[in-house]
Amino acid sequence: MTGEQPVFTGSPRDLSSNHQKSIKNRTMKEKRMDCEKARNIDIVSSLAKSGHFPVRKTEKEAWFLSPFRSETQASFKVSLKKNYWIDFGTFEGGSTIDLVMKMENCSVREALERLSGNMDHFSFHRRPNPTKTEHKANPIEIIEVKEIEHRALQNYLSSRKISTKTARKLCKEIHYRIGGRKYFAIGLRNRSGGWELRNRYWKGSTSPKDVSMIGKRFKKLAITEGVFDMLTLLELMPEIGNGHDLLILNTTAFVKRMTTEIGEYENVELFLDRDKTGLGMTELLLEKCPNSRDMSFLYEDFKDMNEWKVKSAKDEVRQRIQDVSLS
Repeated sequence: MTGEQPVFTGSPRDLSSNHQKSIKNRTMKEKRMDCEKARNIDIVSSLAKSGHFPVRKTEKEAWFLSPFRSETQASFKVSLKKNYWIDFGTFEGGSTIDLVMKMENCSVREALERLSGNMDHFSFHRRPNPTKTEHKANPIEIIEVKEIEHRALQNYLSSRKISTKTARKLCKEIHYRIGGRKYFAIGLRNRSGGWELRNRYWKGSTSPKDVSMIGKRFKKLAITEGVFDMLTLLELMPEIGNGHDLLILNTTAFVKRMTTEIGEYENVELFLDRDKTGLGMTELLLEKCPNSRDMSFLYEDFKDMNEWKVKSAKDEVRQRIQDVSLS
């Protein structure tokens, strides 16, 4: 070592050009590394995180029901050795990047951004929620209505302490499109033909907005604000549907226009939220409908029925329900 500083013989312009080339080469190398890492992400594991599981599997390959459409026989194959997929319904295939591009309807760059954002927790169906502007400009288009089957939706129900069997009593699996993107959710139909849509990442509804009424015109009525509160009620009191009509408001904005109809029932059980709005609507109904009874004391330390069931010990919930006698 002489201690001498390196000498650049080129002009300042050459130095700048070399520096820019260096940055460009480093950027291209990083991008190639991103592509390499993305292609190495296990397709089967990624599909599992989004609720897609193989219907059969060998040492060499795994077969799935296609994530791109509804089908009863598996036509989507993943090579376990090559980490490569092929959809025999359309004869398309490729790497993890290609799969993201197709499922997200996006470019290579956008696919890499999605994959590099958080590879360990990437889920194909955890798409950015549509903005209010996008939603307004692109109304929800219902594509398919079916029984609840998708594993991701069943997992979501389980996280809310609702069984698939109970959910199927009131709800359907809804596949829909907003602005060219496809989504799916738990759907509750209202009496005007619109749908309340819920999944782990989004809450919305189609037009027209209305209440949901289920029943055979019994003399008794049970009311909740949202669908998960009613599903919770059915989990805790499965027999309630045998003697009560069930009213899901879908929004407390409908309470005032429903008072006359609610007042026609001999007995009304109110299971509304215990926030400021819900308590106000409960007070209004108790005043306008003398046959109403406030049942929210069951979950007095929680916002609503579902939160109570999710956060409380099972034995405590069961005991409190057993102590309650419906009218």
